[in-house]
Amino acid sequence: MFEFIKKWCKKEGKEENKMFKTYETELAGRKLVFETGKMAGLSNGSVLVRYGETVVMVNVTASKEPRDGIDFFPLSVDYEEKLYAVGKIPGSFQKREGKPSDKAILTSRAIDRPLRPLFPKDFRNDVVVVATVLSVEQDNSPEVAAMIGASVALSISDIPFGGPTAAVNVGLVDGKIVINPTETQREASDLTLTVAGTENKIAMIEAGANEVPDDVMLDAIKAGHEEIKKICKFIEKMKEEIGKPKFEYKSFEVDHDVYEYIETNFEEEIKTALQEEDKETRDNNVSAVSEKIAISYAEKFGEDALEEHKSDIGEAIYKLQKKCVRNMIFFEHKRVDGRAIDEIRPLSCEIDLLPRVHGSALFTRGQTQVLSVTTLGMMSEEQTLDGIDTEESKRYMHQYNFPSYSVGEARPSRGPGRREVGHGALAEKALVPVLPSKEEFPYSIRVVSEVLSSNGSTSQASICGSTLSLMATGVPIKRPVAGISTGLVTNPEDENDYVMLTDIQGLEDFFGDMDFKVGGTEKGITAIQVDIKVDGLSYKVIEEAFARTREARKHILEDIMLPVISEPRKEISKYAPRIVTTKIKTDKIKDVIGKGGETINKIIDETGVKIDIEEDGQVFIYSTDSEKANQALEMVEDIVKEVEVDGIYLGKVTRITTFGAFVDIGVNGKEGLLHISKISKERIKKVEDVLKVGDKVTVKVLDIDDQGRVNLTAILGDEKEEKKEDIEE
Repeated sequence: MFEFIKKWCKKEGKEENKMFKTYETELAGRKLVFETGKMAGLSNGSVLVRYGETVVMVNVTASKEPRDGIDFFPLSVDYEEKLYAVGKIPGSFQKREGKPSDKAILTSRAIDRPLRPLFPKDFRNDVVVVATVLSVEQDNSPEVAAMIGASVALSISDIPFGGPTAAVNVGLVDGKIVINPTETQREASDLTLTVAGTENKIAMIEAGANEVPDDVMLDAIKAGHEEIKKICKFIEKMKEEIGKPKFEYKSFEVDHDVYEYIETNFEEEIKTALQEEDKETRDNNVSAVSEKIAISYAEKFGEDALEEHKSDIGEAIYKLQKKCVRNMIFFEHKRVDGRAIDEIRPLSCEIDLLPRVHGSALFTRGQTQVLSVTTLGMMSEEQTLDGIDTEESKRYMHQYNFPSYSVGEARPSRGPGRREVGHGALAEKALVPVLPSKEEFPYSIRVVSEVLSSNGSTSQASICGSTLSLMATGVPIKRPVAGISTGLVTNPEDENDYVMLTDIQGLEDFFGDMDFKVGGTEKGITAIQVDIKVDGLSYKVIEEAFARTREARKHILEDIMLPVISEPRKEISKYAPRIVTTKIKTDKIKDVIGKGGETINKIIDETGVKIDIEEDGQVFIYSTDSEKANQALEMVEDIVKEVEVDGIYLGKVTRITTFGAFVDIGVNGKEGLLHISKISKERIKKVEDVLKVGDKVTVKVLDIDDQGRVNLTAILGDEKEEKKEDIEE
């Protein structure tokens, strides 16, 4: 029996080895290796991606049957950061990975966006993509490996998918475009750009930039796409060799007869219902027509038919709305709210709405409204990060909240979801390049954007409102930042035949082909996020989107925001903590802190301030009371003050000996020896004849020996008077 098991295992091992395939190519001068057939054999598609010493495993699975009662494609993407990948033990109580970090969520979204449009429109089976980070070499991005790996796994699987896609990072170092920059290059880069695409088009753009001009950004996107084309061709070869046949699935295409009946009889009514500036009125109009359609269908075909085709009727109404909106835009250049295709909705903004916060602003664009609130805190209050990259903390935090009342719905709040994390990160990315350095403005900064009303482009309203809030707070930003989005309606038969929209609202986002968000200053771009519903964008579309958003930003900045507040306030709010700073020698940090924190806690108790001390000796003292802050500063400086040769001090006699007196010179508890021969110009027999313990005496430091012992001489009589001013100073 044992021999049989050995033979069976050997046989199975041989068969497994036959299935095991390795494919090797190069990306940015580094090896990119794909391994399949060795791990996770029960998933629909699996690949192990090795990029240098970065290793990411991607598995894709699909349900055998579609989920009942859904009218969308249920794609789920999880990017799982394992801390063992960088040799860390999780810091939580349970010592295991908890909920995904913000960066993991953002990466999951970045993987999702280029893939989603390439699945069949009538596909409703659940698809799950899991990218597990197993090993990380910081020079080789695990995010890029995961994005490419997801495309490979789907392409070689039996899941219906119209890829492949690929992705790269692009940097801008010393004015030169760099593909997949190393860690050192990333630190010096003026651009953090992730581009995904197919062999022919751009499918996703995510960027943060130090005010990069449009033409440079477009060149960077094109450079990234050249690498993407090569990888897509490589994946195609893998697909041809080992790709599984795609499985058959139940189509959820809208019933043709149901759609034809509704289109024939109600197209004009739907079109009329949609042409309304107010979102709530428009929704009510459509609801009224939808009820009328249901009644008409029941009268025509019977109640049983209505019940049987209830889902199809809802889908048909949605499809007809989409057709009406797109046709109005494409053929008539007419938008549902009556605007021209390049017209921005009515804009307004104001600051200082909330009296006790450090800074606040309200930005309104049409029916989209965002309240942004700024809080300044100590440097020790910056956010600690526990991830797989080298970033351990950040001092600027931008958080975005999207409550249900902002869209008129009655749902309880359940904390931020992936959408909230993504929108907050986009606004944060847009503002980071204009923030002052820690040395210029030693505060941690938190901005919270509360969406009060939503009809599209809330993330861009968050950028505008947060800029105003920061300026009102007194944060010395370099330049104000504004954000705007453009949309697209294309002719599916000709990619060069399209209509571009400036400042899209919710309906145009739902029924359009693109949401191209750009944040930036008058000088250049600071952030980009592009979502599309088509298979990709041409360079021409991207170039026009940049031109449209640049013109719109200029209008928002010059005509709307700057008239309200033209520059950051010179003074921060009276409710914000003032900061005084000093720098001490690193070997003095322990003296300021004291044993068990005794010394620093005494300063805090006496003055009521808060104190941060950094490893380089930088000391930050925070208080709303300037006098108390200065008092604490003096106490710190007294502790670290050093004795100087030729320095003159008013000291206090602490001990008497036969050969002299020991004097506390009032500098960090330092004592010096005042030798008997240095006490007076006259010769004295006994120290006690001149001095006693507790006497105050003016002394000058003669020298400090190698052991740190201080030798003093007394300053008496006329010489003392001459030095009086120096002592007082």
